[in-house]
Amino acid sequence: MMPNSNVAIDKPAPSSTHPLVRWFQRHKEKLWWLHSLYALALGIGIMWLGTQRFAYLRVTVFHISFIWLSSLFLPRLLNHPRLSPRWAARVRLCVNFFNKNFYQQMLFFVLPIYYASATLFSRNIVFVLLVGLSAILSTLDIIYDRHLSVSRTLMALFFAFNLFALINVMLPVLWSVSNTWTTRVSAVVAAMGFLTLYYPLSRWKPRRVVFGALVTIMMVALVEWGRVFIPPAPLRLASAEFGTSFQPESLRVESAVTELTARPSVRLYGLTAIKAPLGLNERVQHRWYQDGKLIWVSPFYNMSGGREEGYRVWTACSFNNIAPGTELRLDLATEGGQLIGRAILRVVKT
Repeated sequence: MMPNSNVAIDKPAPSSTHPLVRWFQRHKEKLWWLHSLYALALGIGIMWLGTQRFAYLRVTVFHISFIWLSSLFLPRLLNHPRLSPRWAARVRLCVNFFNKNFYQQMLFFVLPIYYASATLFSRNIVFVLLVGLSAILSTLDIIYDRHLSVSRTLMALFFAFNLFALINVMLPVLWSVSNTWTTRVSAVVAAMGFLTLYYPLSRWKPRRVVFGALVTIMMVALVEWGRVFIPPAPLRLASAEFGTSFQPESLRVESAVTELTARPSVRLYGLTAIKAPLGLNERVQHRWYQDGKLIWVSPFYNMSGGREEGYRVWTACSFNNIAPGTELRLDLATEGGQLIGRAILRVVKT
């Protein structure tokens, strides 16, 4: 277990006659909450940066490495016989301060990237909410210092989730790894992060190697099953159009429609444009629905990123019994089942 000593904000410092010290001791919790508000405001500024420059992801390699290494060696340092409890609390507070700031910079940077790739009112918005919650927790000094950082299990889970969220964005942006393989690699790395923080290296025994292998398999299986809850960052739907006729030569929808009148049958064309970084390749498909029921699934198309107008994919689907109130839906998904975007066409009375 990690040492059960709280940080400096939990224990009053030795009495002092200096007025400034006494004032700080009386108001220290208020000051920590003010610092949390400041960190949250700074995070909003970092979110703006996340929408402008993906290249900053290279810097986050240093951030996550520092958090990983400091979390590995902090318990050993705090248990050193020459380190007094007073100085142990100070060391923990200092390390926590750096780790929280690095968490904030990473999470608030990737949050808008995930949000841009998510689809509102779909399952993958859940992951965006979890990343946002994790980012907010990293700004709450008192909660992080008093509860999160002193629990080995909570700290390992928190680190593993954030490591997954970062690697899952970094691989397709910096190394053009497809989203399907990215989630798998990220799951393995996250499992390694959890295990190294949950079990210090000095405590590893043969039976714990088996436990580590089971945790890794479970993590990969969880991601395989839950991939539909993860936005395919940095892929995002740039535009979507419906039409009753189409020009394949110019990739242009003719007779574009935003709503459809009731009729016995109709053949609809759907055109979607996908924004993706240069060099990123992914297999994508269209899925057509009528009132939530899957009607037709297209073959997979090889998408390549880097196009200013977005990579365009078009398909056509025929529908019957188009009554008023019918909802026709076109989903754009990756080969791994991650939803890139969705377009809806509603049927109205004549």
